[in-house]
Amino acid sequence: MNGGAAWPALVLAAGLGTRLAPLSSVRAKAALPVAGRPLIIRILEQLKAAGVERVVVNLHHRAESITRAVGDGRHLGLDVRYSWEAVVLGSGGGPARALPLLASDRFFIVNGDTLAPVDLAALADAHRAAGALATLAVVPADLGRYNAILADGEGRWCGVAPRGSAGAGLPGTPWHFVGVQAVNAAAFAGVATAVPSDTVREIYPRLAAVRPGAVRVYPAAGAFFDIGTPADYFTTVRRIAEAERRPLDRGCGVTIHPSAHVEDCILWDRVSVGAGARVTGCIVADDVAIPAGVEYDRQVITRDAIVSL
Repeated sequence: MNGGAAWPALVLAAGLGTRLAPLSSVRAKAALPVAGRPLIIRILEQLKAAGVERVVVNLHHRAESITRAVGDGRHLGLDVRYSWEAVVLGSGGGPARALPLLASDRFFIVNGDTLAPVDLAALADAHRAAGALATLAVVPADLGRYNAILADGEGRWCGVAPRGSAGAGLPGTPWHFVGVQAVNAAAFAGVATAVPSDTVREIYPRLAAVRPGAVRVYPAAGAFFDIGTPADYFTTVRRIAEAERRPLDRGCGVTIHPSAHVEDCILWDRVSVGAGARVTGCIVADDVAIPAGVEYDRQVITRDAIVSL
């Protein structure tokens, strides 16, 4: 990966996953199965393929569902360590706390709830060439669905546009941040390591105001997959499964009665489906027993909740 080969990466996986409820009550977002492998494993495999060798993963909510899948990373050819957070420190406090484990002047930050095949070598080259403190990989924004980062013609941060903003008249081009960035440790100088903070709302606007050009965007190519909500998760799994010619997930210990009908469903571990049950277009979480004879269509089913997908 050229000059970025020695850079470590921080995977942000401590979040509560509020929008993903009720699935996030069972597993951390990064531990959700995606076409045969947990999301965190897919992220780590991408990092390994790009030449990254050392990774720090920050943890808080449902940490065991991540550590159980990742361990120390040796089975992936990586050195993985963990930054534990007593409270969720956010996109600002999380990296600040992890700096001693990263032990590098430059590193990548990757969100643990997205998949984006960003060319890390090109991102690192652009970051160094611009002399930036933070360079965010972006794609054209969908202002109807997401907040957007605004950048001028040279790619320099110039603000944030809230979701629903009109495209015309904005003081810059709107971009959607895909959750991958190259940063200098200096970007987090002075950031509290025990207090939650946010890069997009607090740290980066302050850096850009003090040092114009310190925060930049890098237009990336390729598909971007989001796992923010159960519907996003279902769509992402389906798209990746189709692209890789895999079936939708059926985890370990799944039992389906011969008379049951299960179609277009994501089944996690230790799911059982009773006689005559019909389950279509559903996400069924760990340890759920579907009773005999029931019908579920487009539902998210955990042991404690059933909601529409």
